Amino acid sequence: MKKIEAIIQTSRLNPVKEALQEIGVDGMTVSEVRGHGRQKGHTEVYRGNEYVVDLLPKIKIEVILPDRLLEQAEQAILKAAKTGKIGDGKIFVYNIEEAIRIRNDERGDAAL
Repeated sequence: MKKIEAIIQTSRLNPVKEALQEIGVDGMTVSEVRGHGRQKGHTEVYRGNEYVVDLLPKIKIEVILPDRLLEQAEQAILKAAKTGKIGDGKIFVYNIEEAIRIRNDERGDAAL
């Protein structure tokens, strides 16, 4: 099993969610997060005062899936989240040792 953690632009959430559902990924966790990569934020003017916004709003999607769906899920996220501009985000992939469904003690892929 693998865990995909994708940090994407807030506007790309629905396209990514739909792309994952199309390939059979049903469960996911979505969080509103803040951060920056190479873009380092930007400056804004509010009521005449200039200030730096260095932690930009992003969306973090976490998905646990069987190994067989990994490549499809990566491609689905890449295609749906990409705008071609700086700040599109990142995808991280982790190995998952075990998954257990609390309700009925199912384990492994069956728990997903």
